[in-house]
Amino acid sequence: MTQSRTSQSKTSQSRTSDAVDGQRLWDRHMALARFGARDDGGVDRPTLSGVESEARAQVIAWGRRIGLKPFTDGIANLFLRYEGRDPALPPVVAGSHIDSQPTGGKFDGVFGVLAALEAVEAMAARGARPLRPIEIVAWTNEEGSRFAPGMTGSDVFTGTKTLDQVLPIRDAQGVSIADAVKAILAGDQGVPLRPFGLPIAAYVEPHIEQASVLEAAGIPLGVVTGIQGTRRYRVTVTGEAAHAGTALRADRRDALMAAVRMIAAMDQAAMEPADTLLTVGLMQVTPNAPSVVPAEVFFSIDLRHPDNTIVDRVDGEIRRIVEAERGPCQVALKQIQHSPSLTFAPAIRDAIGKAAGALDIPAMDVYSAAGHDARQLHYVCPAGMIFVPCRGGISHNPAEWAEPAHLTAGTQVLADVLWDLANRA
Repeated sequence: MTQSRTSQSKTSQSRTSDAVDGQRLWDRHMALARFGARDDGGVDRPTLSGVESEARAQVIAWGRRIGLKPFTDGIANLFLRYEGRDPALPPVVAGSHIDSQPTGGKFDGVFGVLAALEAVEAMAARGARPLRPIEIVAWTNEEGSRFAPGMTGSDVFTGTKTLDQVLPIRDAQGVSIADAVKAILAGDQGVPLRPFGLPIAAYVEPHIEQASVLEAAGIPLGVVTGIQGTRRYRVTVTGEAAHAGTALRADRRDALMAAVRMIAAMDQAAMEPADTLLTVGLMQVTPNAPSVVPAEVFFSIDLRHPDNTIVDRVDGEIRRIVEAERGPCQVALKQIQHSPSLTFAPAIRDAIGKAAGALDIPAMDVYSAAGHDARQLHYVCPAGMIFVPCRGGISHNPAEWAEPAHLTAGTQVLADVLWDLANRA
C-alpha cells in the first residue's frame, strides 16, 4: 500500500521552510493544550464551548500579531487570511480543527492549525508575499463528540449540508448547534462574518497519523493518498419495562437483549475481509436499573473500509440484521453519515512529495483510516494531507504524543508546499 518517496537534495536560497521556528511551533501546542487541560495531561475541549472560544481567541491573537485578518461564517469556521499580491484570486487554504474528544490529546487537529500558522509566519518573517492569498482554517465540530455527526463546519462550507440541516442538532444537554454558534460568534472580538461559497484554489491539511505505519517504518512524513469510506448509524430499540423477578422470559420485550443480538450478528457480518472496521462505541439503556427489564436501548454503529463495495455490502447486512433480530421489540435505524472512500488530487500529493524530497525529509505514501475535513474539501478543490507520526499510533487519548522534530519537519514541508501552490497562476 505504501511507496517510498525520496529524492536528491536540491539547493534553494531562502526557502520558506528555512524560516520555520520549531520551538515556537512546540510552545504554541503546549499553550493551546492549556485550554481544556485535563489532570492526566490530556485535553477536553468540546466544539463550540466556552473553552474552545478561549482557544479560538488565542489563535486569532497569534494571527493578528503577524498581520493576519480573521474571518468567520455562519457555522463559526475560523479563517486567518494572509493577503496575496492579487487578492482577487481564490486562496490556498490549510488547517484542521481545535476541538477535541473528551479524552483527547494535545496534537489531534491542533497540529494542522498551528502548522499552517507557522508556515505563514515563516513567509511573513521573510517579507515574502505570494501571488494568491493563503488562509488558515480551524473547522467547526470536526470531532462530532458533542454534536453528531462531526465535520459540521466543512460540510456546511462545501455545501454538503445546509445550515438548516445542522443548526437544530442538539447535544446531550439539549443545547442546539444554533445556540452554541450564536454564543461563539458573540464572543469573537472584531471578527467579520463572511458568506459561504468562497472559491478555493487548493486545500492542504497537516495531521498526526493516528496510526503506527510511519512510526513502524521509521519515516517522519506521510503523503496521504486518500481516506477510507465510512457509514455511521444510530439505532433505537424499543421494548417494554418489566419486573426482573416476575416477568416471564416468553412475555418480555427486552430491548437490551434484542440490541445484543443485533450487535453480535453485525460483528460476524463484518468479519470478512479482516480489515473491515465495525465499532459500537455508544450505548444508552433505559431505565438502566438492575431489577428492570430494559425498555429502550440507543446505540451507535461506525462502519469503515477502503473499498466502497465492502462498506455497501455490510450496510445491507446491518439493515437486514436489525429487523431479523429485533424479536418482539420495535427498531428504528437512522444513517447519519455516508462518506465514500476517496483518492486525493495527484497534483497536491506530488507537491508534498517534491517538497519533502527537496528538504531531504524521507516520506512515504500512506492511507488514512480516519476521517478528516479534507474529505469534504476534496469535492470542491484539489486537496491533500500531510501526516506525521504519533507514538504507538495512539490518538483520542491523553497519551497521544508527537515528537517535536516530526512536527517541525511536517511544517517545513507544508510551508514550501503552500508557497508553491500560492504562486501558481
